[in-house]
Amino acid sequence: MKVIAINGSPKANGNTGLALAALLEEVKAAGIETELCTIGNKVIRGCIGCGRCGTAKDGRCAAFDDSVNELLPKMTAADGIVFGSPVYFSGVNGTIKSFLDRVFYVSLANGNLFRHKLGAAVVAVRRSGGTASFDQLNKYFTISEMLTVGSCYWNIVHGATPGELLEDKEGMRIVRTLGRNLAWYLKLVEHGKQKYPAPEPLEPARTNFVR
Repeated sequence: MKVIAINGSPKANGNTGLALAALLEEVKAAGIETELCTIGNKVIRGCIGCGRCGTAKDGRCAAFDDSVNELLPKMTAADGIVFGSPVYFSGVNGTIKSFLDRVFYVSLANGNLFRHKLGAAVVAVRRSGGTASFDQLNKYFTISEMLTVGSCYWNIVHGATPGELLEDKEGMRIVRTLGRNLAWYLKLVEHGKQKYPAPEPLEPARTNFVR
């Protein structure tokens, strides 16, 4: 089993990255392989809605060849996926938003590549906007039939300068609890799916509100 964490912050060792690292420590301690990837310092274009990924059906973004195509195979192969973002104006930062829009568009256009994988989100904030950003990340999981993992509180850590989150004792407890829960859920799913196969997906149906 493997968990991949995507750090949307431009700072690899900022508060978002440190929170993800603490989470992955708990996952690794449970004997599960982990990988942490930072994309916030990359140039990632937003989705242009060309739809070519749905035509090609090759699990890649046809518009731009960047970190999206680099990480899509790793995310598809992983059993658990974690997203981390700093809070910018009460929302996730632009780089991870562009990344996620394209990654999940490709996934859904190729038969829902992340269906029934475990997903978890963490956000780092100085003061306000944490819950709005946390909700924003969770929406990618819930539209994809992913199993969302929770913790003992909302997955938000506080800190301004890099490393300041370490003073947020409750926040650190939250991310470490999240890591332990994620590892436990992964083992439950791995054990249970042998006895209880996943339900077959229903036929696609789309209804537009304006006709």
